Amino acid sequence: MSNLKETIQQLAEQYHPDVVRVRRHLHANPELSFEEYNTSKYVQEKLAEYGISYQAGIANTGIIGLIEGRNPSKKVVALRADMDALPILEQNEVPYKSTNPGVMHACGHDAHTANLLGVGRILQNLKDEFEGTVKLIFQPAEEKSPGGASIMIKEGALENPKPDCIIGLHVYPLLPAGMVGFRTGMMMASSDEVYLSIHGKGGHGAVPQHSVDPVAITCQIVTALQQIVSRQNDPTVPCVLTFGKINSVGGSYNVIPEEVKLEGTLRTMSETWRAEAKIRIERMAKGIAEGMGATAEVKFVQGYPFLINDDALTLRCKDAAIQFMGNEQVVDIPMRMTAEDFAYYTHVAKGCFYRIGTANFERGITSNIHTPTFDLDEEALQHSMGLMSWLALNELKN
Repeated sequence: MSNLKETIQQLAEQYHPDVVRVRRHLHANPELSFEEYNTSKYVQEKLAEYGISYQAGIANTGIIGLIEGRNPSKKVVALRADMDALPILEQNEVPYKSTNPGVMHACGHDAHTANLLGVGRILQNLKDEFEGTVKLIFQPAEEKSPGGASIMIKEGALENPKPDCIIGLHVYPLLPAGMVGFRTGMMMASSDEVYLSIHGKGGHGAVPQHSVDPVAITCQIVTALQQIVSRQNDPTVPCVLTFGKINSVGGSYNVIPEEVKLEGTLRTMSETWRAEAKIRIERMAKGIAEGMGATAEVKFVQGYPFLINDDALTLRCKDAAIQFMGNEQVVDIPMRMTAEDFAYYTHVAKGCFYRIGTANFERGITSNIHTPTFDLDEEALQHSMGLMSWLALNELKN
């Protein structure tokens, strides 16, 4: 494989300027979740240009490309990229700044898509050098429930042919470009939306005895619900309950409102506790409200499951990354309570989700994802497409 490694590195260097141009085109023309029509068309044009066969229209804007080597049924490896952007107004002043005001590739999905197109181009050139099939999954709507991954799976993205494993990456601005991070086992949390409505009795703030104050009751509920995490959950099971939005319906500085609404997120690494926590949240919120003369409505919107990396697959990918990039460029990364719909794939197939460094501290490219100043050191794209190509071929020969 040594000659093949050198070939991949040479092709990654050769295609890097084109991949940068692809990434910049996508960055300048972002589209929101489930609206990636022009992005999908552009990806299809590139696949056709590279001679890669594909099927479009999965999950509406999703695309699946196939690269068949010798003996294509021997083994199948799937590679995934997401294509959607976020409702964020970009503040970067760069030539490729978003031309769609209020929409921005602030999570790096432009880089993910450009990277996978580069990987596809490399592997298409090497299809006579390997046995098996590489499946390219270009997925919509990672940023919006129910998640494009869940729909892609329902519509057969992991069938015909069925992959033996699936590999995905995500930009990681905590690491410099040229580095990559892996983690075995539990990597990212499940994520559910939590909505509470506390109904009281409004009135004048100067005579609270004539009202049932939903603001005061809400404060009690928010504080008490944290006891579910700290005292009712097994402390060895990561869990976060955060309320990020509280609004009164009506009311003023001296007016007690009729209702207060809360919006939050529940995140954990256990499906059993995920279900149990919801029961306890609803029971406690309603109990406190009723005990103080009010009523509470509780609603959950099911989000993504936790993301679990297959141990053996991830260790093989980490070892292969060390072979390709060098030991000092490959690190272990911590568990995160953020969520990713790649998790759906890991519950039905062996998966490896890893992080590719994109920061350049000397140039000030350090903003985190989901911020209006996020950007990346585009040198990372050369490393990322070379590495993902190498990981795919390493799995095919395993």
